Amino acid sequence: MKAEVAIIGGGPSGLLLSQLLNKAGVATVILERASREHVLSRIRAGVLEAGTVAMLQEAGVGDRMAAEGLPHDGCFLTDDELMVRINFKELTGTSVMVYGQTEVTADLYAAQDAMGATIVHGVEDVVIHDADSSEPYIEYSVGGERKRLDCAYVAGCDGFHGVSRKTIPEDKRSEFERVYPFGWLGVLSRTRPAHEELIYANSSNGFALASMRSETLSRYYVQVPLSDRVDEWSDERFWTTLKSCLPSEVADHMETGPSIEKSIAPLRSFVSEPLRWGRLFLVGDAAHIVPPTGAKGLNLAVSDVHYLYQALIDAVKKGDKTGIDSYSERALLRIWKAMRFSWQMTTMLHQFDGEDSFAAQMRKATLYHLSQSETARRDLAENYIGLPF
Repeated sequence: MKAEVAIIGGGPSGLLLSQLLNKAGVATVILERASREHVLSRIRAGVLEAGTVAMLQEAGVGDRMAAEGLPHDGCFLTDDELMVRINFKELTGTSVMVYGQTEVTADLYAAQDAMGATIVHGVEDVVIHDADSSEPYIEYSVGGERKRLDCAYVAGCDGFHGVSRKTIPEDKRSEFERVYPFGWLGVLSRTRPAHEELIYANSSNGFALASMRSETLSRYYVQVPLSDRVDEWSDERFWTTLKSCLPSEVADHMETGPSIEKSIAPLRSFVSEPLRWGRLFLVGDAAHIVPPTGAKGLNLAVSDVHYLYQALIDAVKKGDKTGIDSYSERALLRIWKAMRFSWQMTTMLHQFDGEDSFAAQMRKATLYHLSQSETARRDLAENYIGLPF
């Protein structure tokens, strides 16, 4: 089998890259380890930056998002009873869109099927060969049979544990990481959201996030130790903890109900540099992980696709290597800005093990400063809605 661009990973970044390339007449093949059903069952991000919305529209997959997504003009940050609204629309002229990653992925699959794109599921034992040459190729297994895919370029969209990053020799890459000493316990429930906008809660009882996927589907999180297990958290315990972290005007009126999904996600910041080795390019979680506090994970992957897709079109169609030569540097500039914002939000809103009373007062002072300073709110809003590509 042959392709101009081989894409390893059939999540949203790989599908979006394939969609944009195929629209421009650049043939792709996507290799995905999991089944389509498994990919579509992943519960992930739900806040889309303005740039992500524009990219999905450019790719021709924005109609359902426009019809069913929930535009949000702001969010709230709280400290016990203090609620500070960050008005995105007023401060930046732009909004974000609440539309689940699962829905984005479903839309991309439908679009790829409509154009007859090649997506191979159940792929195992992927090996990337000769990525630093002009003729890279990939070997992989499907149903116990070994296969080969020849290509001109390889896009590694296969996540943190994928083969793509590890293909770059250790002496050719640098890795930067911060592991946070807590996780997020997330619950999905068929209940009305606690508020019409997202609430990031800092409280004396810990961090919580009140989010949503739709007007009838809510997504909530509370901060938990990494040692906790999901089975230790009954629904009753979760709702009691969540309410204790939210301002009473929200907690007293929120709807609760049985959880339909419950999981614990550890928090980490991670970047691997460079994003290119020869004809291999890293995209999304293969190159970087951000804490979910700033809603940057999926959006940062889309940012990578923005820098890469036109560069690959130019390289394949025109022989112009300018874009691919600058891809890593351009993408990393934005990645590190998003890393800073996610780190800032995480530090501002979470309790850390062994911290002193001074740390809690600094969180309170930061939230109070936001309540008083339009300049501070504008800075947060500009980062939250997404810095320009």
